Amino acid sequence: MTTFSDLQLNPKVQKAITEAGYETPTPIQEGAIPPALEGRDVLGIAQTGTGKTASFTLPMITMLARGRARARMPRSLVLCPTRELAAQVAENFDVYAKHVKLAKALLIGGVSFKEQEAAIDKGVDVLIATPGRLLDHFERGKLILNDVKVMVVDEADRMLDMGFIPDIERIFGLVPFTRQTLFFSATMAPEIERITNTFLSNPAKIEVARQSTTSDTIEQRLIEFKPTRRDMAAKQKRDMLRAAITAEGEAFNNAIIFCNRKVDVDIVAKSLKKHGLNAEPIHGDLDQSHRMRTLDGFRDGSITLLVASDVAARGLDIPNVSHVINYDVPSHAEDYVHRIGRTGRAGKTGVAITLSVPSDEKYLGAIEKLIENPIPRADAPMEVTDNRRPRDEAPSAEKPRRNRRGRGKPDEAQKAEDAPTLTEEPKVEAKSDDRPRRERGGRGGRGGGRNHDRGPRIVGMGEHMPDFIALSFDERRGGPARDFLEETDEVETPEAPEVEAEAGQEEKPKRRRTRKPKVEEAPSEEPKADAQEAETETPAEEEKPKRRRKKKVEEPAADEVAEPAPEEAEKPKRKRAPRKKKVEAEAEPESPPEPSTSEE
Repeated sequence: MTTFSDLQLNPKVQKAITEAGYETPTPIQEGAIPPALEGRDVLGIAQTGTGKTASFTLPMITMLARGRARARMPRSLVLCPTRELAAQVAENFDVYAKHVKLAKALLIGGVSFKEQEAAIDKGVDVLIATPGRLLDHFERGKLILNDVKVMVVDEADRMLDMGFIPDIERIFGLVPFTRQTLFFSATMAPEIERITNTFLSNPAKIEVARQSTTSDTIEQRLIEFKPTRRDMAAKQKRDMLRAAITAEGEAFNNAIIFCNRKVDVDIVAKSLKKHGLNAEPIHGDLDQSHRMRTLDGFRDGSITLLVASDVAARGLDIPNVSHVINYDVPSHAEDYVHRIGRTGRAGKTGVAITLSVPSDEKYLGAIEKLIENPIPRADAPMEVTDNRRPRDEAPSAEKPRRNRRGRGKPDEAQKAEDAPTLTEEPKVEAKSDDRPRRERGGRGGRGGGRNHDRGPRIVGMGEHMPDFIALSFDERRGGPARDFLEETDEVETPEAPEVEAEAGQEEKPKRRRTRKPKVEEAPSEEPKADAQEAETETPAEEEKPKRRRKKKVEEPAADEVAEPAPEEAEKPKRKRAPRKKKVEAEAEPESPPEPSTSEE
């Protein structure tokens, strides 16, 4: 029988293993550690819970015990698909390397960049990271991967499911070609096989168990039931979950409940808490600190039920998990193997219960084809019944009927029975009114309105008319009181001819407004004529000096032309402003006498 002392590990590592209580390696550890110590590439395929983490942790610590790391240049790199798995690998390094002086750094999301950068700057021997956060540090220039000697990819099939394969290929291009590569996975998909053929050189393939098999220490059960109604399926499924937990009795210690969606995780956890069970949710949308507190509480026993998504399905080593319950049948058959692998670990027994509805037949067929065994059927712990009243059943006489608006009020028939008799005449007349609903103030046509019982519709203001409306306009202005109606009758008849007479004279007042200053200031009609002559003569006189200026030398100076020349030269200077505003020129009193002087 092989022991850890036969694997040629570092004595300090061997001492840490003995202190942890391990003596005999698992089959995957026994097959992977020797070729890893020789420096060969390793491809390990084993079902979950068989100790794959120690298969690469122990040889890495032994190889890195000699040497020293430089700043920002890690000596080894471990890639994990989830934060929880990366944190678990970091804990294993702390356990097995406590007697060896090795520095490690954990690069995961949800943690400050500054703390991680400070650890990298000091120099680390082991760098444990998720692909996304590792590339973030590299793009910032805080990390150099040229000195990586050992590279490990843990849970490679989970990397494929989460879409990390392009990131993995990019990281392989950043590390040296002469590195040693260790690949570990529970299943071997075609895409994973392509990557291993590309980036692994003559690997030592260790396949401990048949691919995608479940452990013999896990008792599997399948509970099938059919919901009575589609809208009651979710509630009946939660009732079935609580009944299955209660039916286990004393054998039930704790359980991990897996759901396909994050929304269902929160709903199921809330439902279990409402019924007095100690349950907490965990999924990718929660803060990293909250997720770590929840996992620590489940490990130490303060939390009994852990409702989780597939975040907790891969690689988490939680000891003493008695039950695993698949609230939803996983859509990927490989996830079933990883989920139930959270129980029955390290040789212990466990129970895996799966709840199934008729719509899960397709997924169940894929799971049974993958594991090559049918899942044993079990009896349902409760009968599925519909607590709601069937639609055809008549309502009981004790409970009042609800109206169709759903506001929790009794209908009109129940109101008539419970309410006292009404003796007021207006209300009786309103109820017996046979007029259409539109005339009664409610809605006409189909359906009823809210105002159909408010009596006849009132037109006008009735007795509540304000007093100021009856007053005439003269009374409002403080004049003598007159009847408003009589005033309007008298005014209506003469208004028509006046409007017609004024219609033709609308333009005349506008023209008179511009000439009002002329008419008021002019003493007689003669200045008007003189002003008009001046207006007509000015443009002709203004043009003449312009022409004569050009021909001053050629034309002879005559006595007739020389006399008005000085006056014509002065006129343009005085009348430059009137050109822009003729109205102002017409309003000036000095303009009329000017043409009279010229004629003299």
